[in-house]
Amino acid sequence: MENQTKHKSGFVSIIGRPNVGKSTFLNRVIGQKIAIMSDKPQTTRNKIQGVMTTNDSQMIFIDTPGIHKPKHKLGDFMIKMATNTFREVDLILFMVNVDEGLGRGDEYIMDLLKDVKTPVFLVLNKIDTVHPDELLPIIDNYRSRQEFKEIVPISALEGNNVDTLLEQIKENLPEGPQYYPADQITDHPERFIISELIREKALHLTREEVPHSIAVSIDKIQKEEGKEIINVMATIIVERDSQKGIVIGKRGAMMKEIGQRARQDIENLLGSKVYLELWVKVQKDWRNKMSNLRDFGFKEDDY
Repeated sequence: MENQTKHKSGFVSIIGRPNVGKSTFLNRVIGQKIAIMSDKPQTTRNKIQGVMTTNDSQMIFIDTPGIHKPKHKLGDFMIKMATNTFREVDLILFMVNVDEGLGRGDEYIMDLLKDVKTPVFLVLNKIDTVHPDELLPIIDNYRSRQEFKEIVPISALEGNNVDTLLEQIKENLPEGPQYYPADQITDHPERFIISELIREKALHLTREEVPHSIAVSIDKIQKEEGKEIINVMATIIVERDSQKGIVIGKRGAMMKEIGQRARQDIENLLGSKVYLELWVKVQKDWRNKMSNLRDFGFKEDDY
């Protein structure tokens, strides 16, 4: 019994400024789309837990919103959410984009990390975009400013070195139980993931002035009796009438495109045919109103 492999488990927070590839990494590791990806900042709003289970370990990943200086109440929530995970987890992955160099955003995060007792890995993402010779100076630059438990270069998109990173994470996790069933990949209810998938499509397809102002409310998920089809009814919430026009598009074309793309992902998630019905509603300045933030899943006592 003595030489039996010990089971490792723990919680791992993925932090970094917006658009460094945190969700891409999480989706690659979990192997199924649970975190939305967009080239626009502030895409991830809630903590998303992805669960990776092997025969001797379970890693629970928390993908936090990109950390930046907040500009409104929603921004405050997002930063609080990210920094609160620092003390709740066993390990922090601080992810940076090697293609962009060390910026003020990274320095802001390193300041937040200075007094953190939790071990921090520096994960240099997007190494497929730079020449290998350029990596060493980048690593030295970060290392000269702060001490990290490990420094691991990866490409989340291409998968380069991701297995090595997972092995090092496992080594640094404590012995522990299997918190979730082996076949469970997230602790978020399907309703939340469906709303995120719809929001992702709206972010991808609409113009610059819309993305930050979009929320999605799921009004109904219902299986039709005797039929292999699930009805999903959802409302896309925007802040201004002009944004409503953009989301609907000419003769409803944008709305139709958002719906078609989201439906495919929702069908993959639910493993069933889906009928998706979308509406658009204007709720002026919702990001600054506490009651609206609560309606869309942002609760003060969560953070």
